[in-house]
Amino acid sequence: MFNLTFASPGFLYLLLLLIPLTVWYVFRHNFQKPSIKVSETERLRQVGVISWRVKLRHSIFILRYLALILIIIVLARPQSVNRLTNVTTEGIDIIIALDISSSMLSRDFDPNRLEESKKVASAFINGRPNDRIGLVVFGSESFTQCPLTTDHTKLINLFQSVQCGMIADGTAIGLGLGTAAGRLKDSDGKSKVVILLTDGENNAGAIAPLTAAEIAKTFGIRVYTIGVGTIGTALTPVAITPLGYQYDNVEVKIDEDLLKQIATMTGGKYFRATDNKKFQEIYEEIDRLEKSKVEINEIAKRKDEYFWFAIAAALLLALELMFRFTVFRTIP
Repeated sequence: MFNLTFASPGFLYLLLLLIPLTVWYVFRHNFQKPSIKVSETERLRQVGVISWRVKLRHSIFILRYLALILIIIVLARPQSVNRLTNVTTEGIDIIIALDISSSMLSRDFDPNRLEESKKVASAFINGRPNDRIGLVVFGSESFTQCPLTTDHTKLINLFQSVQCGMIADGTAIGLGLGTAAGRLKDSDGKSKVVILLTDGENNAGAIAPLTAAEIAKTFGIRVYTIGVGTIGTALTPVAITPLGYQYDNVEVKIDEDLLKQIATMTGGKYFRATDNKKFQEIYEEIDRLEKSKVEINEIAKRKDEYFWFAIAAALLLALELMFRFTVFRTIP
């Protein structure tokens, strides 16, 4: 970025002196204006147009006026400033492990748990441009929907394509966490985080959840766990019919003790999302807890630029003197 500043801006106040100088010149000019009494003006009109010397009679004052402005600018020492900004970022590597079992279609959230999870997570991703983020989904099995990436537009598109039924139904919390930890174990990020989101109890998978937590702890991975579901009962899919899912009021069962253990073991934190608003607040808190480091170093190179102002002032003064002693020379 290039701009002009002044090393001694206080001198610019001298420009205020030009106001009384202008007033003095106008008053002096009007006071010295010659006059003559004539009986009629008809013959004067026949004399002709006003001479160019008369038209340019103020040029000497204007030249001196402009020269004074430039001299004051020179005294203020104008400088060009070239600013170079160096931005250093240290992002965080984050894997979101998302439960996509059929119970995530429960309607205690608007429109359901899965769609609200996708919406809130997308807003979270958009707010972290410096981080690499990936997505793991799990049911009775797990797989990586998107590896760590800074292409957040692509990641959000893949998030939106997630649906229940992509994997056989079930809730393999340990397998989902194990897959997420596997994606982060070789990461060179300054911080490694898993956001594990589920609405049920572990009932599938070959890896026990606490074993997966131990693996995450070994590789320095912090796990934030989120239990999704209201307190009490919720309209939950209980069967699939030719017309779609059949819903019934089912008691919400989340293994909160297990999720708290996982979070505590890995240095993370457990949250319970009971409605849409609480869900958003949880992601906002995680966003505050896991801040990327951004350093901005600004280097300013300054160069004096008064030379050309001084040259212009000297030329104006020289032009004023030339006019004063030639064209507008007065006889003593």
